[in-house]
Amino acid sequence: MKVINTIAEMKEARHKLRGSVGFVPTMGYLHEGHLELVRIARAENRNVVVSIFVNPAQFGPKEDYASYPRDTERDLAMLKKERVGIVFMPSAEDMYPPGYSTWVDVEKVTERLEGAVRPGHFRGVATAVNKLFNIVDPTRAYFGQKDAQQLVVIKKMVADLNMNLEVIAVPTVREPDGLAMSSRNVYLNPEERKSALVLYKALTLAQKLWNKGETNAGLIRKEMSSLIQREPRAARIDYVSIADAETLEELARIDRPAVVSLAVKIGKPRLIDNIILGA
Repeated sequence: MKVINTIAEMKEARHKLRGSVGFVPTMGYLHEGHLELVRIARAENRNVVVSIFVNPAQFGPKEDYASYPRDTERDLAMLKKERVGIVFMPSAEDMYPPGYSTWVDVEKVTERLEGAVRPGHFRGVATAVNKLFNIVDPTRAYFGQKDAQQLVVIKKMVADLNMNLEVIAVPTVREPDGLAMSSRNVYLNPEERKSALVLYKALTLAQKLWNKGETNAGLIRKEMSSLIQREPRAARIDYVSIADAETLEELARIDRPAVVSLAVKIGKPRLIDNIILGA
């Protein structure tokens, strides 16, 4: 496994690769969800490149960039075990050198949900992912469904800019009790970890109601919110959404594929999760 730290070296290494390249962009502090992306990439491509880059451009001024969990040694050991060929670990200074002033804005689908709560977040995501795609030049790029809006944004960017790669969505990997795997789960204390299950319980409730024939999105949102509010450690609901799976516009009635998503603060940590109905 080769570890590369500069853009110039990564471009040189990419030029030498033959055959398809599967790319898994991450911010590190890896878990089983990331490794599932790696395994699928390895099964579908001759070469696998994983990036580890905590992207400062996608964090707001009051968010957790400085304290975001990092453990490079652990991450590299996990990736070596998965037989990853190249790990690309650029610095923020290399990605955003002095005088940097070019940004990628994907409109409309970034204006709601996470985009409404975290202004500028998706500009940072789209810019970094665009740069990584240009540097790594992958055949396929792999993203988890847990970050549903991010996936929509990246697919839109790739389509609109005619990028020559395929974006592969991989189902959310969950703990045995249903909690979606996330690097930020490390922030949860034992009691908060139990309370965090309310996200999955609310999504499961939505699935059950829809399975029984309920298509009134407003009613399902109300039932989900009521369930979350009964959890004493659910400090704040940022949103409960049932939206068109492509445009992310809120639905009054579920009459097409819909993404049911939510963001809830459990103590200090803010957790997101989602399911797809009708896909």
